[in-house]
Amino acid sequence: MGDLNPRDRQLVAEFRARHGIVGGGLAGTRLLLLHHVGARSGAERITPLAWWPVTDRAVTVLASNFGAQRHPRWYHNVIANPAATAEIGGDTWAVKATVATPEERNRLLGPIMAETPSAAAAVRNTSREIPVVILHLIDKKP
Repeated sequence: MGDLNPRDRQLVAEFRARHGIVGGGLAGTRLLLLHHVGARSGAERITPLAWWPVTDRAVTVLASNFGAQRHPRWYHNVIANPAATAEIGGDTWAVKATVATPEERNRLLGPIMAETPSAAAAVRNTSREIPVVILHLIDKKP
């Protein structure tokens, strides 16, 4: 966890200690920890992300970067290296990341925005198209 900022380091520690539950301003938010490999550095990174269910074997995350004009670093990393790991609740999964097709994005984004005002604000506050990334749950790790 050496590359995490202090806020994310504390969030990761709380997430793990409470088996995927966090408090404070993120209480009630579904969070996962995405382990991904740096596209240029090859170093493992961990990013806490909000997620939404798709099926019992897939979840979505938004590459919103809080509505900034650039995609987040983790997005570039999973494009370059789609095999990743996600901690969801008390479970750890091998995942494969794919970017939603335009049709999938349209189908998935509406319910996400309706359920999550901060996601809707991020989409409204940027001129770029925010990618919807599907994490396909491959295998649960021990």
